[in-house]
Amino acid sequence: MNFAKIFFFIFACIVLTTVSGAPSPKWKLFKRIEKLGQRVRDGIIKAGPAVGVIGQASTIIKG
Repeated sequence: MNFAKIFFFIFACIVLTTVSGAPSPKWKLFKRIEKLGQRVRDGIIKAGPAVGVIGQASTIIKG
């Protein structure tokens, strides 16, 4: 429980430092987070067929 509180406190300090120290508008941080989420989503979509092929291959190997 204490670890979670410490982790949250450190995370909050980093976020506040990043947002308050940025000379650009504050919403730009959220755009970066949104872009990161889109990249993760696109990566998962592109990896979907590869995961399916690996599953089929393991089924064939198991016989």
